[in-house]
Amino acid sequence: MGYYFTSESVSEGHPDKVCDQISDAVLDEILRNDPKSKVACETLVTTGLVVVAGEIRTNAYVEIQDIARRVIDRIGYNKSEYQFDAQSCGVLSALHGQSNDIYMGVGRKKPEEQGAGDQGMMFGFATKETENYMPLTIDLAHLLLKELAAIRREGKQMKYLRPDAKSQVTVEYADGWKPLRIDTIVISTQHDEFDEDQRMVDKIEADVLNILLPRVKRKLPAKLRKLFDQDMKIFVNPTGKFVIGGPHGDTGVTGRKIIVDTYGGRGAHGGGAFSGKDSSKVDRSAAYAARHIAKNMVAAGICDQALVQIAYAIGIAEPVGFYVNTEGTAHVKGSDGKVLCDEAIAEKIRKMVDLRPYAIVKRFGLTNPIFEETASYGHFGRQPETHKVEVFYKDKNTFVEDGKTYKNVEFFGWEKLDLVDQLKKSFF
Repeated sequence: MGYYFTSESVSEGHPDKVCDQISDAVLDEILRNDPKSKVACETLVTTGLVVVAGEIRTNAYVEIQDIARRVIDRIGYNKSEYQFDAQSCGVLSALHGQSNDIYMGVGRKKPEEQGAGDQGMMFGFATKETENYMPLTIDLAHLLLKELAAIRREGKQMKYLRPDAKSQVTVEYADGWKPLRIDTIVISTQHDEFDEDQRMVDKIEADVLNILLPRVKRKLPAKLRKLFDQDMKIFVNPTGKFVIGGPHGDTGVTGRKIIVDTYGGRGAHGGGAFSGKDSSKVDRSAAYAARHIAKNMVAAGICDQALVQIAYAIGIAEPVGFYVNTEGTAHVKGSDGKVLCDEAIAEKIRKMVDLRPYAIVKRFGLTNPIFEETASYGHFGRQPETHKVEVFYKDKNTFVEDGKTYKNVEFFGWEKLDLVDQLKKSFF
């Protein structure tokens, strides 16, 4: 008999995720103007109201109302019956300057000596379960909602869909985290009012089974499609009705979905949220660095599963702690022919990778406006890509087209497998 593990995801229309996206959109717009900015931006949403608060240090001016309304409209809250509408909601800004006491720990004459923006411990995780080295449960939970959002935006099927939604996936595993089958899927999706409740329940359930799930399965490799079996339990809108949702149904706050943002409960989490924070906050940048190391370790064949922890003290550049746990899945051997212990693996990797905040920021381009895309459907397991983005400053990396200034910017750089060869050379 196997054991069971469950992860959940939430859509971009979930009230907490609305907040994450607004906070990261504000951060991006500030970085688009001044890449040296320090930002800690929090958002709260409720019926008809957005409140943006926090601390910033920047030479830029951005229009908070315009940013918030653009994000809300993109998500799909653009009808008055939602009781939260991009054009009519109130937007209040309570941003103020960053504390000089905090900046003392971050600012340095030499950029490479930049201290960590706060104390804390950050974790990264990777596993061989999926092609993108993510736990299967969170990967499927995200994919279900991405496809649901795609269906909603296409507007050809399931035309009753509204932006708020949640998913949950339970997988049965054999020893060693080998997926055996999908045991349970839960889909809760906000929808328009129906003229009759039973027709509503039957229609949404049938559409999830006959439209959503086939689309999801087509995006999966054959070995994962086989995990969907006849005994799989599916619950669709278990309460029976989900018309009132989004910020009208529940107040949202930035940073309340940190497990959705990471590994769905696998591995570990240090407790710090990501969205709205510039990269001097190691809550964000060091979590990206830890994922980068863990993913490259697994991809290099060092182990089948890796948990990496990095810890910092505020104002200090070098980490105060570095920890690796392969959970008994290591494959590398020492000169004595025995499998290396995790302490020895950690020691070699620590010497290999520069984990000062400055080095992390430079490695992944974290002063660029790349963060709004991270704020829904997870920060990890994504595809690294380079896009041309407009910026409002000029440096050696910018170029001008049609009177506008652009920069080629890498998104999700922490998902690259660019350490694999170096790790293989060091360990094998």
